[in-house]
Amino acid sequence: MNTVYLDNAATTRMAPEVLEAMLPFLKEQFGNPSSFHSFGSSQMEAIEKARGQVARLLGAKCEEIFFTSGGTESDNQALRGAVKIDPARKGIVTSAVEHPAVLETAKALQEDGCTLAIAEVNRNGELDLENLRELVNQQTAIVSIMAANNETGVVMPLKEAAEVAHKAGALFHTDAVQMVGKSPIDVHALDIDILSLSAHKLHGPKGVGAIYIRKGIKLPPILTGGHQEKGVRSGTYNAPGIVGLGKAAELALTHLKDTVASEQSLRETFEKRVLASCPGSFIVADNASHRLPGTVTVIFRGIESEAVLTLLDMQGIYASSGSACSTGSKNPSHVLYAMGVDYTLANSALRFSLSRYTTEEEIDRTVELLSKVVERLRRISPYIE
Repeated sequence: MNTVYLDNAATTRMAPEVLEAMLPFLKEQFGNPSSFHSFGSSQMEAIEKARGQVARLLGAKCEEIFFTSGGTESDNQALRGAVKIDPARKGIVTSAVEHPAVLETAKALQEDGCTLAIAEVNRNGELDLENLRELVNQQTAIVSIMAANNETGVVMPLKEAAEVAHKAGALFHTDAVQMVGKSPIDVHALDIDILSLSAHKLHGPKGVGAIYIRKGIKLPPILTGGHQEKGVRSGTYNAPGIVGLGKAAELALTHLKDTVASEQSLRETFEKRVLASCPGSFIVADNASHRLPGTVTVIFRGIESEAVLTLLDMQGIYASSGSACSTGSKNPSHVLYAMGVDYTLANSALRFSLSRYTTEEEIDRTVELLSKVVERLRRISPYIE
C-alpha cells in the first residue's frame, strides 16, 4: 500500500541528510561535549556550527540561540522566566488560539499568582489587535502570540503585536514552532524578543529545539544545574539532536523559497478539488489575510472527523483532526471554538498539512479517496438534513 502522509503539522519525516549528519554522534563520537578531554570537547565545534545554522534561519546572532528539548520547554522558559525578571510585572497576555504549551503554562502561572489575560481572535482566526492593546498594561511581563496557528495555518501580525508589548515595556515572545522552516521569519525585522522552535517540525529529530533570546535580555533559566548554554539551559548536550537540528535548519533555509511555492500551489489545488468533489465542505479561515502555505483545515458538514480519519487510515492516508497534543481530548478544538465555530461543525474538522516532500500524485490520491469516503459517510450520516 502506498502511504500518503499529510500530518506534517504534527511532525515531519527526518530528512536523509539530517540522519547522515547525526550518525557519527550516535556511534563513534559519543563523548560528553562538556568533558575536559578532547574526545568529548571536540564535539563543541559541531554544536557551535549548528547554532550558526539555526541563527541564519531566523536572522539572529549565534549568541542569541540556546538549545532545548523542544518547543514546549522553550515556551515554558519564555513565560516562566519572564515573570521572574521584575517583581512589579507578573502579567501574561496571550491569545485564545495558542498551543497548549503556552496556554497551559500561562494558566499554571496564574494559579501561582500571576495575572492572565487572553486576547480574542476574529472568525478567520486572526488576532484582534485592538483587544490586545486593551489587555496589555504596565504590569504585563510578557506578551506571547504564536507565529502561525497549528490547526488553521493563520499567520499572526507579529510586528504589530510586538509593538503593543514594547509600548508597555513588556517582552514579546512567539511560539514559532509551526512557522520556522515553512515560511520566512526574521526575528530582528519583526522585533521579537524571544522565540521558540522545534526540530521535528522542520524535518529534524524529535526531542530537540531551541529558544532565541534577544541579546541583552536576561531570561532566568527553568532548568538549573551545570553551566551548559551559559547557564541559560543546564543539562548534558544532546549532541546528535543538536547537529540534526542544525542540518535541518540549513536545509530549510536552502529550500525555503521552493518549499513555500510548492506547498502553496499544492494546497490551493487540494482546496479547490476538495470543495468541488465534497459538497457541504468548507475551508476554515479561507478569508484570512495570510496563512501558512501548506496547512489547511476542512470542515465536512454532518460527518464526524474521526470516521473520515479512520477510513482514510485504512487506505494509508494520514491526516489529523487537530493538534496532535490534543489527541484523546473529548473537547472540541479550542481554536475553532475561539473562532466561533459551533460544537457540531468543530467535530467535523480535518487538518491536512503538507511538507516539501509532498507530491502532486499524493494530493491526487488523497482527493480521490476523500471524495469517496465523504460520499459513503454522507449516505449513512444521521446528521444530514
